[in-house]
Amino acid sequence: MTAVEVLTEPDWLAREAAHVSRMREWTVPHQERRSRGEKHPVLDFLFTYYSYRPSHLERWQPGPGVALAGPAARRFLDRKGYVPTADGVVLDPAGFTENKARTAEFVLGLLSATASRAPRLSCFGLHEWAMVYREPADSVRHNQVPLRLGSAGTDEVVEALDIRCGHFDAFRFFTSPARPRNELAPTRETQVALEQPGCLHANMDLFKWAYKLDPFVPAELVADCFELAVEIRTLDMRASPYDLAALGYPPVRIETAAGRAEYARRQAEFARRSEPLRHRLIAHCDRLVSAAP
Repeated sequence: MTAVEVLTEPDWLAREAAHVSRMREWTVPHQERRSRGEKHPVLDFLFTYYSYRPSHLERWQPGPGVALAGPAARRFLDRKGYVPTADGVVLDPAGFTENKARTAEFVLGLLSATASRAPRLSCFGLHEWAMVYREPADSVRHNQVPLRLGSAGTDEVVEALDIRCGHFDAFRFFTSPARPRNELAPTRETQVALEQPGCLHANMDLFKWAYKLDPFVPAELVADCFELAVEIRTLDMRASPYDLAALGYPPVRIETAAGRAEYARRQAEFARRSEPLRHRLIAHCDRLVSAAP
């Protein structure tokens, strides 16, 4: 992972400033809400379920194979994992530990397997409904907002439609009565075998796989995955049983045929948009694994 590209100081400073400005559109409102003790049922997920800190999301990094020229680059030496060279400051290849290498190998295998499959578009976002099925009202995860159809109406939708969730990290939050209703029984061990590119959560997780390899992924790739995850999360919750209209999220009424058709169209669109990001991550992981000692 030796440096192959030298960025002049004006070039990398401009990239850094653009990245910080781009990410602060999301991090600043989140931090302001948190300071007020205010929950957001749609956007908090991107900072709580996903464990990348807002300060880390704002932080620009060039990734491996890039030298940062100029005296300003010396501040990167205050971060863990950067070293000076004749070309400029670079990521220390020694920071790509065995644990990082194993993560890169897992991500490479998972994303390659996912990319090899055709998208399935018949789940209709019922995972969110299965997470509240027969749940007492005070135990519902987002109990600060009402259920559009009430508890009984929500349960009726779950009982009327087939649940086809193959994403383990969604399935593990199903209520106990909902689990037997799922056509699949995903586990962590079957994750690579089951994930497919039509799944909203698999596509949101591109953000997770990018930041898991921090700082060995360029900040711009992490940001691209994050911004797509924001959009996908919006559809995820618009199709959920929650009434979020007052927050500016009109429902996708998957309890109707028209709503299910709309969901499938949007799901297919996100599958298409996720594809180039998935392939960028696959190529990046392949380079990391190939260059590892």
